[in-house]
Amino acid sequence: MPGTKRRFLSDLWALTKPYWKSEEKFKSGLLLAVIVGMSLGIVYLNVLFNEWNNLFYNSLQEKDVDAFFRLLGKFSFLAALFIIVAVYQIYLRQMLQIRWRRWLTERYVARWLDAHNYYRLRFENGLTDNPDQRISEDINGFIEQTLSLTLGFLEAVVSLASFSVILWNLSGDIHILNLPIPGSMLWAALVYAGCGTVLTHLIGRPLIRLNFFQQRYEADFRYTLVGVRENAEPIALYGGESQEAKSLSERFRHVVSNWWGIMIRQKRLTWFSAGYSQAAVIFPFIVAAPRYFSGAIQLGGLMQTASAFNHVQNSLSWFIDAYTRLAAWKATVDRLTGFAAALEALEARKGEGLAHVPAAPGDGVAVTGLTLRLPDGGTLLSDQSLSFAPGRRVLVAGPSGCGKSTLFRALGGLWPFASGTLAAPAGERTLFLPQRPYIPIASLAAAVAYPDAPETYGEARIAQVLAECGLPHLTTRLAEEHHWSQELSVGEQQRLAFARALLIAPRWLFCDEATSALDEPAEQALYALLTSRLPDTAVVSIAHRPALARFHQRLLRFTPTPDVTAPFRLEEAALPA
Repeated sequence: MPGTKRRFLSDLWALTKPYWKSEEKFKSGLLLAVIVGMSLGIVYLNVLFNEWNNLFYNSLQEKDVDAFFRLLGKFSFLAALFIIVAVYQIYLRQMLQIRWRRWLTERYVARWLDAHNYYRLRFENGLTDNPDQRISEDINGFIEQTLSLTLGFLEAVVSLASFSVILWNLSGDIHILNLPIPGSMLWAALVYAGCGTVLTHLIGRPLIRLNFFQQRYEADFRYTLVGVRENAEPIALYGGESQEAKSLSERFRHVVSNWWGIMIRQKRLTWFSAGYSQAAVIFPFIVAAPRYFSGAIQLGGLMQTASAFNHVQNSLSWFIDAYTRLAAWKATVDRLTGFAAALEALEARKGEGLAHVPAAPGDGVAVTGLTLRLPDGGTLLSDQSLSFAPGRRVLVAGPSGCGKSTLFRALGGLWPFASGTLAAPAGERTLFLPQRPYIPIASLAAAVAYPDAPETYGEARIAQVLAECGLPHLTTRLAEEHHWSQELSVGEQQRLAFARALLIAPRWLFCDEATSALDEPAEQALYALLTSRLPDTAVVSIAHRPALARFHQRLLRFTPTPDVTAPFRLEEAALPA
């Protein structure tokens, strides 16, 4: 257990330290200092309210009208000052929160996108589920909870120190076995809060694990819902509603089941904490009543003592009151540190995949010692070599599952389970067209120009390539912003991807069944367009239709071998003109 606590504190410090050592440290440090000063100011105002209690209730007991109205005026001033400080403390804390969140979000997004980490995370054995939730929700929750809990704890400590002195001075001696014990009220508060803290931890400890899994189950359920929305058409065509309902029901069953666990545990904790809080209202009066009835203190002294007791007890009970938030905070910290650890592991393995070396300008792309493996350790290719000459068009063929798309992923630097050396000229643009192209939620002009800005080419040029690729009906909608991947058919999306290739005019173009949704005449028309518009572009295509062979000059075939440890080899041949 001590080791677990040390590890948690180390992880927490690793999450917190970078921001407070960054370029933001001076402005945010000043902001934090003002917020802390306001927290201390609130404690000081509570001390003044405590003194006011004594004077006010004494004025009631003595029926002193002048003192009564004078003290009401003092209360109004203190209350107005308290409200101002409380409002601006919250406002400045939220200001610090958004600054910290912006900085940390930008940092995590940059690390997530760096070196294809967002793609490689899928191979991390599911230890980093739902990175979108960790970036969008967990970062915000971590910062909000960290500031709230830290400032609350600071106020509790300062309040405890301040009111402990007051309570000690207000307390009389109690006699046990004829021995006087000073500070009776303070000792009573310590014992009362200490017992409550221990029992709260024993009752509420399982909430930490339950909150961790609740966040995960909620994210899994939301992810499945998004999947249904994104794939509405194929699901409808398959008639897969019942299967999707079953899947959603199963995901939601985990949400409900875990939520019941949280409810049951919180019910037990609330039984105790509510009883503890209610008993705390009357407890100081019971302890201090003998001194009041004996005449040792007046009504004001009794009320001041009860108020000071409650402040001390509340400070000591901070852990009890914040336990549920602490459990949720611990779960959030665990999720963020797990995400950070996964990103660090990926960064440590940044050189995975093919080793890249520069080739001379004008040379082709060459791969030597190529080995392709599967995530489970199986091998597709072993120690193969291949090359692509500038301006050449190569057709890649082979049976399904042989590794054609995996070869493209390796060439694109995505596949971590590849080894070998890739030599390519530096600074030459490469573009990959997958079977299902990515189309961002943006204006149509931005979607066609992706990943470049549409201003790079201008609307006239974008409209021209759309028309050339068989999408003239879209040329008047360039400024419209839609979820284009849902608005366009798969065939239209593939035409849009070819328009993107014509627009960007890369030096190297890799097409992974990029025309599979089109009929043969449309497919041949697009390849003819590539040949005429991009004569200097090397085109490497994965395709199953024999008719495409006439648009290519070389054939690269995955040929089966009898060797089960490397079931395929690469064979290259010329295609007839």
